[in-house]
Amino acid sequence: MYVALADNQDITRAGMMYVCGEMDGVQMHRAEDKTELIEQLKQHPDAVIVVDYTLFDINDVDELEILHERFPEAQWILFSVDLSGDLVRRVIAVSPRFSILLKESPIQEIRECLMFAQRHQRYICQRMAELLLTPQSPRVEEEVKLTKTEMEILKDIALGLTTKEIAERRFSSFHTVNTHRKNIFRKLGVNTVHEATKYALRAGLVDSAEYYI
Repeated sequence: MYVALADNQDITRAGMMYVCGEMDGVQMHRAEDKTELIEQLKQHPDAVIVVDYTLFDINDVDELEILHERFPEAQWILFSVDLSGDLVRRVIAVSPRFSILLKESPIQEIRECLMFAQRHQRYICQRMAELLLTPQSPRVEEEVKLTKTEMEILKDIALGLTTKEIAERRFSSFHTVNTHRKNIFRKLGVNTVHEATKYALRAGLVDSAEYYI
């Protein structure tokens, strides 16, 4: 089994190398960025991709869906510190080839998830499964708390700027802005730029006249 690790945290890489080293016939290779990940998928289209959705340079669920359509034989494990229930519901609706694992998961769940992926089966860790089974309460928009930086980035998103353009404007890295973007979407409970833009307009972060220019 070829495992591509799309995660930029040293501790995560070390842990995954340890777990994969216990399994027979597993090769693990790191993908530094999305370009390198795609190159690995071209060489190993049936690879297992372990990706930190929060920190790696994948913009949103739509982009994950495009990658899945391009490499339909690959198995995906979203391995992050925190994922919203809405995001996970959308991801697992894309394909049964997406599994969900949180970084707080015990090592036994990590082993099980990799074994499920090896058998082309979906795996959802216990904590996320419990979250998905919990009845959803209506979101109270007034309770959403965005930081000053997040509000500035949300305004730029609503005005149509790309993540790269926002990073250049703020003299920040692409990864930093992308992480803010994902945190904004998680806090707002939205999955698309269109939904985030509607929130920004309702909240008065963007004037409607400015938006339609």
